[in-house]
Amino acid sequence: MANPFNFLQEVRAEANKVTWPTRRETLITTGLVALMVFMAALFFVSVDQVIRLGIQFILSFGR
Repeated sequence: MANPFNFLQEVRAEANKVTWPTRRETLITTGLVALMVFMAALFFVSVDQVIRLGIQFILSFGR
């Protein structure tokens, strides 16, 4: 392996090649992720409630 100083120089050179997102792109992406999380949560809560009601209906025949 090369010496640590040379390794750090190469790491820095590679990091400079990265195209970092702008602040606006980061905010838009974060907002879209938050929206998708909210929509997924609503979907799973809805499905859970439908399944719960269905199971309660089926189990009510046994009473």
